[in-house]
Parts: sequence; structure tokens; C-alpha cells
Amino acid sequence: MQIHDRDAHDAVLETLTRVGAPDRTVFHCFSGDDAMARICADAGYHLSFAGNVTFKNAQNLRDALKVTPLDRILVETDAPFLTPVPLRGRPNAPYLVPITVRFMAAELGIDVDELCAQLADNTLRVYGSFAD
Repeated sequence: MQIHDRDAHDAVLETLTRVGAPDRTVFHCFSGDDAMARICADAGYHLSFAGNVTFKNAQNLRDALKVTPLDRILVETDAPFLTPVPLRGRPNAPYLVPITVRFMAAELGIDVDELCAQLADNTLRVYGSFAD
């Protein structure tokens, strides 16, 4: 299940607690804070970060990223209005994902290759491969 809750964090979490969620639940374009990230990770959900994690005013997303277990992190390819800095304001596209990933790796204090390998594993676990 893909969830894009934007400003409905409490309502979405309450609903998921009440009715349950599938094993593969992704918070697409995660927009919460570190407290929400901990709740989601404890529930086994994946958090997908977009280019807005690079925005100056997005400390909540950087805090959330830092508390999310590596095996629960994904990165967005489908966020047309969340182009990472330094290209903010231009249309976003998948070819800009490396900018977001490099930023995320720096925030996490890990090597870009390590994060890329983890993101690939996470993506395959959640979405499978074309061969599946």
C-alpha cells in the first residue's frame, strides 16, 4: 500500500492502527517528523524521501531520515514539484534522484555506495523485480 498523507499524519496513523496495514506499506513522499518516523518504523512501514529533504526549511524530514532504520528507507522518483536543491524550482525527474541520494547519505554519515545498495535492496523487497 502506498500512502501520501501530506498533512493528515495523526488520522492516517490512527486508521492504520485501527484497521491494520499490509506487510508492504510505504509512506510515499514522507512528510512527517522524527516522532512519526519512529512510529512508522516500529510498525514496519517504509518511508520514501523526496527532493524536499534537501530544502533549507525541511529539518523535520532530515530528523525523520536520521531515525529511520536503513532497511526502511526508500527514495522518490515520482515527486514532480519536489526538485532537490540546487535545482529547486525546476521540474523534477528521476534523473535527479542521485542528488537526493547523495544528500541523504551525507545526512546519515554513510557512504553513497552503501546507501545505494541498501536502497536497491529495500526497493526489491517492497516492489519486487521485473522478473517476479
